[in-house]
Amino acid sequence: MTSPQRGDSFTHPDGRQRFFALVPCAGSGSRSGAAGPKQYESLAGRALVLWTLEALARVSELDGTLVVLSPGDDQFAALAAEGDAEAASACWRANVGGGTRAESVYAGLHDLLARGALPSDWVLVHDAARCLVHPDSIRRLIAACRDDAVGGLLAMPVPDTLKRSDAQARVAETVPRERIWAAQTPQMFRIGVLRDAIAAGFARRDLLITDEASAIEAAGLAPRLVRGDFDNLKVTWPEDFALAERLLLGRAQTSKAHA
Repeated sequence: MTSPQRGDSFTHPDGRQRFFALVPCAGSGSRSGAAGPKQYESLAGRALVLWTLEALARVSELDGTLVVLSPGDDQFAALAAEGDAEAASACWRANVGGGTRAESVYAGLHDLLARGALPSDWVLVHDAARCLVHPDSIRRLIAACRDDAVGGLLAMPVPDTLKRSDAQARVAETVPRERIWAAQTPQMFRIGVLRDAIAAGFARRDLLITDEASAIEAAGLAPRLVRGDFDNLKVTWPEDFALAERLLLGRAQTSKAHA
């Protein structure tokens, strides 16, 4: 796969680029300790995914948001019908999720194209479980990548000393942390470029697609790293729920104080 050239035209006849968010929401959340899919667990009085979608809804640059659900998921529709779930009810949804994140994203990209998106449009793939993302960070990602030949992702430089373990969970070596970043989301790429990169990744038995950037990298392209925020954490483990709830409640108190 070759990198798009800067001279290529990615704008539409009206001169405006388009940006779509895609939220894979088909996971089971097996590591979270929750009784069901973690995206539907209550967090500060609302389902976790509603906080995520509310943050995306505050980014005016986005032309639409697609939520990719598992084929048998009926919980999201029930959530979207609730009175305080405007952000969820405004989203497109497609019950086309697969067994892995990459499969869900790939199916979601095809759904976006079927809805009228073009391969040259941008897609911002965001974890449903990253409910603390700041709208300003998403805007910063769009501003940094909208004219980039490849695209990029939010990420944070790793501040900790890193250790690689052996099979007995003992330190095997210390890994230099210089120029090491922790990947976050959203991850922003052209729909067609990402679709082709994931398809090529599926054809390789030696490649595990852990995020969209890894598929792009395997295609020979180098995504841009855009500094995110330390609190843009992915709610994964049981203790993450308590931390995320404290942060959300703290933000609400700060907003009230400013008001």
